[in-house]
Amino acid sequence: MSSPIDPEGTESAIIHELVDFSGADVLEVGCGDGRLTWRYAEAAAMVLAMDTNGEKIARATGATPASLRSKTSFLVADIADVELSPDAYDVAILAHSL
Repeated sequence: MSSPIDPEGTESAIIHELVDFSGADVLEVGCGDGRLTWRYAEAAAMVLAMDTNGEKIARATGATPASLRSKTSFLVADIADVELSPDAYDVAILAHSL
């Protein structure tokens, strides 16, 4: 999926240069409408993407490519209120969330 925010793909290239998502279980905090999620989810084993904005989560869920639906889940939640096992994820990613 292309994004008007990063039409040259620079953000995607840098993310993949810094992080190996191959077979990783990924937690994405502040996923919004899934703009960043689609850039790495294909390589990941599983993705849990969360955001506090229910409308954005609904858009992300609806826009999930068919090929990623079985391994990508979206959750309306604040990371401060979610209890996660310390070893549940290999990678945690966030962008524009602080």
